[in-house]
Amino acid sequence: MIIVIGSIIVKEGCVDEALKISQQHVDHSRNEDGCITHGVHIDSENSQRLVFVEEWKDQASLSQHFVEPTSIEFVKKIETLVVRAPEMAIYDATQLK
Repeated sequence: MIIVIGSIIVKEGCVDEALKISQQHVDHSRNEDGCITHGVHIDSENSQRLVFVEEWKDQASLSQHFVEPTSIEFVKKIETLVVRAPEMAIYDATQLK
């Protein structure tokens, strides 16, 4: 299983728009082959920070996700609303239980 943890810091006054765009992306991603879970969350300590948590069946599924036209469009849209480049960490994980 592949786990992705990503985050963005949204410009002042843009959280609602960023959250709407992000949720649309999440909703679409959940229907892609290999997507186990995908969510966007508001950081409880920084309301300008959105955190993405994703689980994918394998690296091939995640790689396909990154080249989906809707994923590329999401990145283009969200880049206009953030104060710096998004952060992302990708892990190859084995579920213990």
